Amino acid sequence: MSTVGFTTSIPVEVIIAAGLIPVDLNNIFIGSSRSHALVAAAEEAGYPRNTCGWIKGLYAVALEEDLESIIAVMQGDCSNTLALMETLQLKGKNIIPFAFPFDRDRAQLEQAVLKLAAGFGVDMEQVTAVWDELKGVRGRLQELDRMTWQDNLVSGMENHYYLVSSSDFNGDYHGFDKELAAFIESARRRQPFRDQVRLAYIGVPPIYTDLYPYLESLGARVVFNEVQRQFSMPNSAQNFIQQYLDYTYPYGAFARLPDIEEQLALRQVDGIIHYTQTFCFRQIEDIVFRDRLKLPFLTLEGDQPGQLDARSRLRLEAFVNMLK
Repeated sequence: MSTVGFTTSIPVEVIIAAGLIPVDLNNIFIGSSRSHALVAAAEEAGYPRNTCGWIKGLYAVALEEDLESIIAVMQGDCSNTLALMETLQLKGKNIIPFAFPFDRDRAQLEQAVLKLAAGFGVDMEQVTAVWDELKGVRGRLQELDRMTWQDNLVSGMENHYYLVSSSDFNGDYHGFDKELAAFIESARRRQPFRDQVRLAYIGVPPIYTDLYPYLESLGARVVFNEVQRQFSMPNSAQNFIQQYLDYTYPYGAFARLPDIEEQLALRQVDGIIHYTQTFCFRQIEDIVFRDRLKLPFLTLEGDQPGQLDARSRLRLEAFVNMLK
């Protein structure tokens, strides 16, 4: 089976319906033991130092992976995606553009999905059949999320891993579903966590690899991973198009705020960590979240992949101690 890469979570049902393997290039990059080397390779190819580390990692991964094509989300994700795709096109990669309408217009989104499906030779009936089939694994993801904040049986890192992996189901949704079901059964036999501080993590997934274990070593646990949860499509939509209208991430800070505010209250969160990537336009959105979210708030910035630096560790420790 051929593999289709993409730059952020997209209507993955289209790829599966076409009999192809979906691959979220972000997950390949951050899961690689060579993540630093991938960033360096992009810089050697000419990418500026003051470009987001994720973009540089995606470029190098896309060149290394054997991909039939790459779906590029030109609207609703990163402002650098256009230039990223141009440099990959220069290397002979087949690029397929996709755009989420900023104003959440149903007709525009439906047209974009129809165009994407037609490009892969499938129709909406086939796509909807896959959407129905994925309800089981997505339901289990919501159970895992509930077990994180309500039963206190799942760590922040485990929650992050399974939810972020739901963007592509690790390329095999049947295998992923079995792994997830086995994990849930195992987690149900645990003793509940007795953390002193309950945290929310908002913003794009971290480029740091040890954030969650470090927080737990301080007596804190992340019980809400905002964007990762959105990848799992947590809302029970009545149809396929509505699911991707309810998906908040592509539509800006004010589209994300109602979901964040609801979950903060539901999960009894003590404080918020807003992760921002160095050189990312989303750093500016920190102004919006700081103004609207009325809880203790720490902005954490990351640049290169790897472990937390000493300054970030010190700031996190001070934040958790303050909340205690």
